[in-house]
Amino acid sequence: MIKSMTGFGRSEVGTEIRKITVELKSVNHRYCEISLKAPKKLGFFDATIRSRLKKYISRGKVDVFITYTDLTEGKICVTYNEELARDYFNNLMKIRDEFELDNDIRVSTIARMPDVLTLDEQTVDEDELYALLEQAIDTAAQQFVDSRIAEGAHLASDLESKLSTMLELVDQVEKRMPEIVSEYRKKLTDKISELLGDTKLEASLVATEVAIMADRICVDEETVRLRAHIHNMKDTLEKGESIGRKLDFIAQEMNREANTILSKANDLAVSNLAIDLKTEIEKIREQIQNIE
Repeated sequence: MIKSMTGFGRSEVGTEIRKITVELKSVNHRYCEISLKAPKKLGFFDATIRSRLKKYISRGKVDVFITYTDLTEGKICVTYNEELARDYFNNLMKIRDEFELDNDIRVSTIARMPDVLTLDEQTVDEDELYALLEQAIDTAAQQFVDSRIAEGAHLASDLESKLSTMLELVDQVEKRMPEIVSEYRKKLTDKISELLGDTKLEASLVATEVAIMADRICVDEETVRLRAHIHNMKDTLEKGESIGRKLDFIAQEMNREANTILSKANDLAVSNLAIDLKTEIEKIREQIQNIE
């Protein structure tokens, strides 16, 4: 199936404590270029995210926007260092005994000692976080691919129509070429008769002149190759997958043959047909730029 390089996908997944939103959109590009905008908290997943997206995308400039909402942010826990508190207490008791002081040690005394009670932010389980991120990426990427496929179907239909038009134009060129030779023969014979009157001229001389002219304007090779390129492009469209670069190369070859037909044409009708061919090829090339 053919994929357009224009696409869009969005996904939002979450739990009771966190939510992740992934949005993808793309435009034409010669290569695969991924621009990623994500919160710093997800920064260590950058390379993994790009690698995962490339399983779905081979060409196009893709903008990826990821938002992350953590409902646990701002929540902290109090950690009690029991061993350190006991050391403080034992040492305070030693000071009391050594200097024969009153025992005024209270809970608040120990609690105020450094590092007995500490405030810590709750840590994030990276595996759990990535599992959620992976789900959001896959869902958005699949939606993104589906939109590219849908657009690609429209592109394929349009290209098929244009290729059929080109085949009709090639048919008209091939039909016109013998008529040109026949008309030239008649025109040459009439001109000779006008100039020489009843004087007879060797038929072989007329035939030779007509043959030279026919050889000079002959576009049989060009029309055969052009027809082959058209059928090649049709076959390539049916195969699908990532065919944008191949189609662009075929279009260049078709344009070369159309240019040759135009340069050889000494007939207004053929010239117009060649121009129509070049116009269709240009339309095809514009559409091909949208194909992955």
